[in-house]
Amino acid sequence: MVTDNWGDGASYERYVGRWSRLVARDFLAWLGAPTGQRWLDVGCGAGALTQTILAVAQPSAVTGVDRAEGFVAYARETTPDPRARFVVGDAQTLPVESGAYDMAVSGLALNFVPDAGRAAAEMARATRPGGTVAAYVWDYAGQMQFMRYFWDAVVAVDPESRMLDEGARFPLCQPDALESLFTATGLHGVSTRAIDIPTVFRDFDDYWSPFLGGQGSAPSYVTALSDERRTVLREHLRATLPTASDGTISLIARTWAVRGDR
Repeated sequence: MVTDNWGDGASYERYVGRWSRLVARDFLAWLGAPTGQRWLDVGCGAGALTQTILAVAQPSAVTGVDRAEGFVAYARETTPDPRARFVVGDAQTLPVESGAYDMAVSGLALNFVPDAGRAAAEMARATRPGGTVAAYVWDYAGQMQFMRYFWDAVVAVDPESRMLDEGARFPLCQPDALESLFTATGLHGVSTRAIDIPTVFRDFDDYWSPFLGGQGSAPSYVTALSDERRTVLREHLRATLPTASDGTISLIARTWAVRGDR
């Protein structure tokens, strides 16, 4: 059984953090929050969403919470902004006061929480009446293309690993499921949207090497393989990815975003 590994901020940044930053900008533009707001970033990981909030949303303060001590340490080290603080904590029992924030957000994390309903309720609890709760998750089953190509290749060369496919593992990552989650939490005016960003890899190595970092579901699978099986998977991917004549691989990455009012 492959276990997802989390906590190495630098490896996670190479894998999806760099793409999450692009999503975060569009996500924050969609929220359109006023300046001077108090933000809570739930499942902050290596700090990509927190750092984007600091860069573009002009917050008064941002608190990032993540259960992985390694991620929290990395986020602290790479976010030298006095408006930001990072704490270790569980999304299902957030270590924050009720009604303390204007905006509670989560990027690429809700599907990894054992009880997403509890996490959404905790985000709502932490938000003042009239505030906003919002999140985004990868469209694993559809147009998160670099992961979709990966898992399709895994199933092709190792059908018994079909159960590890994130598209199958995370049914929450669909607009109807996200809307139902937020509505059940008691939020009002719930809406969803797709956010697409380009993910252009300069060559196959730029695509493949982040999967060797061991951070996240797909890299955890790769690092658990024998050398022989890893080579088979790598070459299958090399043959199936849409590679241009100059070696670049141009894909898109879609997230589903959801928001609601407290």
